[in-house]
Amino acid sequence: MSEPNVSTQSHDASVKCREHLLRLLATESFRLGDFVLASGARSDYYIDCRTTTLHAQGGRLAGILLFEHLRTHYPQVEAVGGLTMGADPIACNVATASASYATAHPGSHLVHAFLVRKSEKTHGTGRKIEGYVREGAHVAIVDDVCTTGGSTITAIEAAREAGMIVSVVYCLVDREQGGRAAIEAAAAPAKFVALYTANDVRAEHIRLKT
Repeated sequence: MSEPNVSTQSHDASVKCREHLLRLLATESFRLGDFVLASGARSDYYIDCRTTTLHAQGGRLAGILLFEHLRTHYPQVEAVGGLTMGADPIACNVATASASYATAHPGSHLVHAFLVRKSEKTHGTGRKIEGYVREGAHVAIVDDVCTTGGSTITAIEAAREAGMIVSVVYCLVDREQGGRAAIEAAAAPAKFVALYTANDVRAEHIRLKT
């Protein structure tokens, strides 16, 4: 039997990462019940992705998956970030994944992180964006859960106000409640990419419980 080529090995590793991250989201972040969302709507489930993205393995896996997608499809991206707090651990783990890759592949460029405040600082520099900011830089916007898309759109607007070019927008879990359409309209011509839908996570949660 011939040895699998590098691209096959990379694909297999990516699939395993996706499966592992989905299991963590289903066990650590997903709850069934009666909940009131930030939008005021009621839901029979709740997803708190931060319990996964702040989990040692969950954060690592999210960083690897998004960095690999960036490296393959958006190599021009210099930094990744989004609205605090949901985007913070994701952005930082993507940056760490890029540094790990660059260590093993000298010459590879780094993908840095930035954080978007909900409002400008009232002291010091008064910046709304912390971390990597450079006019003309290609960036990716990230969020953990997309419901109405409001927080993601705020980050898109902040990045553009800072003179940066939004190349792609990522969401860890799309609740499929209208956020995608709103984000796509605000992000155009950049693409919107969701790693999972809420139905994916719900199905995995139920599968693991049976």
